[in-house]
Amino acid sequence: MIRYLTHNQIYTQRWDECIEKSPDGNVYAWSWYLDVVHPNWEALVEDDYECVMPLTGNKKFGINYLFQPFFTQKFGVFGKTEVTEEKIEQFFEAIPGKFKFAEFRINKSYETDNHRNIELSLNQNYSVLAENYHSNTKRNLAKAKKQGLTIVENAEPSAIIELFRKNRGKKIKHWGDKEYNRLLSLVEAAKNHSACFVLGVQNPDNQLIAGSFFMTSHNKIVFLFSGSDESNKENHGLTFLLDYVIEKYSGTQKILDFEGSDNDGLARFYKGFGGEEKFYKELKFNKLNKFYNFALKIFKQNKI
Repeated sequence: MIRYLTHNQIYTQRWDECIEKSPDGNVYAWSWYLDVVHPNWEALVEDDYECVMPLTGNKKFGINYLFQPFFTQKFGVFGKTEVTEEKIEQFFEAIPGKFKFAEFRINKSYETDNHRNIELSLNQNYSVLAENYHSNTKRNLAKAKKQGLTIVENAEPSAIIELFRKNRGKKIKHWGDKEYNRLLSLVEAAKNHSACFVLGVQNPDNQLIAGSFFMTSHNKIVFLFSGSDESNKENHGLTFLLDYVIEKYSGTQKILDFEGSDNDGLARFYKGFGGEEKFYKELKFNKLNKFYNFALKIFKQNKI
């Protein structure tokens, strides 16, 4: 039987046991991760946590809706064994009727829009992986290596966030202190669970020019967040950093998940390292009347 549980009804130890065993498990589904990105998250749970599905909901204009929180790529249905399409349908049908609208991405195929991801299997020697880089990536890496760049292990997360805010972050108006502080909390929580590493790139003047947060879980290394100094972009710091990760974990069974690849420019950059396109789905439903659909339109326009 599939039950709807509010946050305080969820037995997190049993939840995490299910996520740990799940063939489709990912870092976003751990209870500690959900606690940071969406406090008071709820869930659908089958029997004794044999299958679970996180529900991240909110309420605006009197409307209960489901959405994908910042710093999560996808959720879905997770089971201790392989989850069937029939089981996924059962979970979707069990979503409480109070939720009138939903847009969230899932880890299984479903009849709705595709989203693109780029992944690179690291199970070959570095020399083989590097040979598969696209020509432009090889040229940029060669330029980076001539700049005297160095990798900083355990770089300061706040410095990388500040680097992002001063550069690309200026164009992202709907992110503020709340979102960046949540990201810092997420990195600290992940470190406490040995599920994160932070790398920086310095130039010969010891100036931080790039940095990234990587989440690790279920044999995946997730390129969650990065910052780079646009005035130093000719140094190709992120190319240098990603090549370092690929070399370090080459010859393992891990997969480098570049995440966030719906943007064509980012997808080209990631595929330059030999990554392959993978697709996942987004679940959408809309049970709103005309008045509430108008309110929803205003909500999206203003990102309230």
